[in-house]
Amino acid sequence: MLAKMTSKNQITLPKAIVSKVTPTDYFEVEAVNDKIMLTPVRIQQADGGIEAVWRKLEELNITEHDVADAVKWARSRA
Repeated sequence: MLAKMTSKNQITLPKAIVSKVTPTDYFEVEAVNDKIMLTPVRIQQADGGIEAVWRKLEELNITEHDVADAVKWARSRA
């Protein structure tokens, strides 16, 4: 099957091809031996999201004040 690349480097994948792979919004893209390889990728949210981060900070006895101090220190080095 043919697919045309636009002037903005966009390609529409043929429905017959896309229907043969796991449904996804993202693909890993790589060039292999002068071919473009697309591998479906499933993006997963980190386990527990931001709540998991706050739990870990609590386990380590790191306070919001400690985080604010660390951000201030990091920004001062830029």
